[in-house]
Amino acid sequence: MFVKKIGIDLGTANTLVYVPKRGVIINEPTVVAISINDNRVLAVGSEAKEMIGKTPDSIVAYRPLRDGVIADYKVTQAMLTYFISKAEGKIRIFRPEVMISVPAGITSTERRAVIEAAMQAGAKAAYLVKEPVLAAIGAGIPINSPAGNMIVDIGGGTSEVAVISLGGIVAWSSVRVAGDKIDRAIAEYIKKKHNLAIGERTAEEVKIQIGSALHNSERGSMEVRGRDLVEGLPKTIEITNKEVVDAISSELKEIIKAIKAVLQETPPELSADIISRGMILSGGGALLNKMDELVMKATGVPAYVADEPLLCVVKGTGIALENIDVYKRSIMAKK
Repeated sequence: MFVKKIGIDLGTANTLVYVPKRGVIINEPTVVAISINDNRVLAVGSEAKEMIGKTPDSIVAYRPLRDGVIADYKVTQAMLTYFISKAEGKIRIFRPEVMISVPAGITSTERRAVIEAAMQAGAKAAYLVKEPVLAAIGAGIPINSPAGNMIVDIGGGTSEVAVISLGGIVAWSSVRVAGDKIDRAIAEYIKKKHNLAIGERTAEEVKIQIGSALHNSERGSMEVRGRDLVEGLPKTIEITNKEVVDAISSELKEIIKAIKAVLQETPPELSADIISRGMILSGGGALLNKMDELVMKATGVPAYVADEPLLCVVKGTGIALENIDVYKRSIMAKK
């Protein structure tokens, strides 16, 4: 089967690859392991994530994207090459057309860097579409209609809020507060309150298992293992849902602030549509327990979590690739 079109959701935390008619074929962490001595890429994706926090001095495992934009061009190119060739399989006859999601606030320099990286990685043509637009398409929102549709995409590095009408973004805001910062806030809280150092992966587990946006006694507590900062020895403590809610509240306030800023900028006609239709939450952050309730409580606008929120952006790339003519107004750049 020859792959002619590939959609890539290049996220800060995870990269997903979509091939029309086959669906999502790759969902791996956006992590690369590099050998320091010869600057060689040793592992990409899941294999590289396993190495985080466990590598010797000669190997470094890290994320080449920071806050949704390319922080390390060469490594991002190596990663795109890996994902494109994995999607194509062993037989390669055509160079594929690639569509990549980018943050709404991307600069022209960052845009060029993504296109350049995709072309170097083997793409015939590279299309870029802003993340909120793709998330809306993937969530089944009719973005080309003359009505206001609001999407809140809470990813790993950025939270993007946008009001879309007639295929374009009318008002938007992007904050560099999302899943990663929420994890760091949990780790910081445990460090300050319990004198315990924990890693990123443990903090993420705490968020998934007992975290919530509003207090929820049903989520109870869990045991957390880490290193005692006083004695330097391994130690286990118990942390509760209430503590997690307190730990992440200021990060969630930032996201709410961005949502309110967009609502204030929205033209009155579109505001009326949003109040009647509600807003859609997508991205991994939408899965945080009671996140929709927090948004509704803070703004007074109904909020709904999209079906399969993690896949909205990548599904949007697939739909847009299959219907490029329909969505051509939303596509930013091609090379």
